[in-house]
Amino acid sequence: MNSPSNPLLGTWRITWMETWEQDDVDLMGPGHFRFDRDGTGELRFIAVVGFLDGRFGKRDGKPSIEFSWEGHDENDPASGRGWAVLEGENKIKGHLFMHQGDESAFTAKRSKAAAKRKNA
Repeated sequence: MNSPSNPLLGTWRITWMETWEQDDVDLMGPGHFRFDRDGTGELRFIAVVGFLDGRFGKRDGKPSIEFSWEGHDENDPASGRGWAVLEGENKIKGHLFMHQGDESAFTAKRSKAAAKRKNA
């Protein structure tokens, strides 16, 4: 499933997080996940920036990724894990965990720039 046609590749704009309000999620710019072909990527929300190490697969027959992440929350080291599953062509849902901290369900939609590149 780790191929150029992987439907999870690209940037996904966070549209909802169970634990935080959207204005908070977008505090330092649009909250998002980015999944790259090699399973790496990035997450950004509130003041958290993390770099992903993921594995593509399937969950309930749908394309998915499970990942660990490491980065920072403001100036403090932060890490955790999470997963996301494709729900339709342009939506993912998942769960994010911060090591010894908060956790949150989330939904995200494919960013418009990523959708344009996909259709080009």
